Amino acid sequence: MADQARSVGWREVLLVAGVAVGLVLGAAILTSVLPTDAQRLIFHTPLTIVVLIVGTSYVLWRIAARRPPPPEP
Repeated sequence: MADQARSVGWREVLLVAGVAVGLVLGAAILTSVLPTDAQRLIFHTPLTIVVLIVGTSYVLWRIAARRPPPPEP
C-alpha cells in the first residue's frame, strides 16, 4: 500500500519536464538580453560550471539527508 502512495504518474513527470524546459528557455532568453560584457562573463568563464556543480551538490545533499518515515505500528 505504501508503494502505491509514492507512485509517480505521467502527469507529474510531464510537469517536472515542462518546468525544466521552461527554466532553460527562460535562462536562454535572459542571457540573450544581457549586455555583451555580462554575456562574456557567463559564456567565457567557468561560472556556468560552478553553478551546475553547486546546484547538483545541493540536490544530492537534500536527497541523501532525507530521513525515512517512521515505521507504522
